[in-house]
Amino acid sequence: MRFLFKTNYNQDIQLAKHSGHVFWYSLLLVLLVAAPWLLSEYILAQLTFILIYSIAGLGLMLLAGFTGQFSLGHAAFLGVGAYVQGYLTNHGVPFPVALLAAAFISALTGIVVGLPALRVKGIYLGIATIAFGYIVEEVFARWESFTGGNAGMNLKAPDIFGFKADTGESFYAVCLVLTILITLGILNLLRSSTGRAFVAIRDSEISAQSMGINLAYYKTLSFAISAALAGIAGALYGHNLRFISPDQFNIIQSIDLVLMIVIGGLGFVHGAFLGAIFLIAMPQLINSVKDYLPAVVGQAPGLQAFVYGVVLIAFVLFEPMGLYGRWLKVRTYLQIFPFYRKGMFKRQKSFQKSDRLK
Repeated sequence: MRFLFKTNYNQDIQLAKHSGHVFWYSLLLVLLVAAPWLLSEYILAQLTFILIYSIAGLGLMLLAGFTGQFSLGHAAFLGVGAYVQGYLTNHGVPFPVALLAAAFISALTGIVVGLPALRVKGIYLGIATIAFGYIVEEVFARWESFTGGNAGMNLKAPDIFGFKADTGESFYAVCLVLTILITLGILNLLRSSTGRAFVAIRDSEISAQSMGINLAYYKTLSFAISAALAGIAGALYGHNLRFISPDQFNIIQSIDLVLMIVIGGLGFVHGAFLGAIFLIAMPQLINSVKDYLPAVVGQAPGLQAFVYGVVLIAFVLFEPMGLYGRWLKVRTYLQIFPFYRKGMFKRQKSFQKSDRLK
């Protein structure tokens, strides 16, 4: 079992808490960099999708997991980023400039949604974001001069000031660099006063407001940052598929994003990555066992949705901390065995006493 003795504040805010973190994350980075030489083309393509969905998951995790704002229309921000990226790159704008523009316009869209959402919360906020998602999807279908309508839009390969990422390996490298930079940015944001304000709002809005935190400002900022990250993910998603259409950014996509962060572990940065792995790997797993099931089950059109629903219900009931929460329990068990106590991770009430006054 590892004991950490901190003697100054700088030790408390370090990204790597001990040498074990440095070793394992360095090893993971080496494996990710070497992936194009170690993995097949198909698996590398799936890993690229995991990186893209991880970026979107980090954005939604910041909004839902760390600020406590519920969104069921997040696929709309992916669509905004994808269409802005496609339009600009198809007109000769360099990839980095178009990516920044996609993130900025997605952030502005997030502010437009975040401002009215200040007056609602919980399930009502979810309904409002669903309505926003339907509106944006309809705009994508009707605004043919910009989006191509239901016929869709083709995207070129990313052109980074003369370097074209037109192969699976080169585009994977682009996604990997962006994912690392965004992850480091999110980790540093959560260590700052802004990130602590987000967490305070999530735990208790009344307590946060009584401490001088501007709820309107930080909620809107959370929506903007979350939408910007979703826009970046949407831009990469469009480049990866080379084609986008309005039906790719519907309510099902939004539900998949929520499913991803809940199963991964709500309130943990690691949860976004574990959830992305689940979201990409689960359809492959279902397809691999489909032939071994009875025909009435294996050939059912709603099999994947049924499995997703069962898994989500199981996690909500038996493992609300998600995959990363389960790993924390396993790690703690191994560290303190044989002194592990059964009720150590007993579920606690998630609300503060002040919330009962609402």
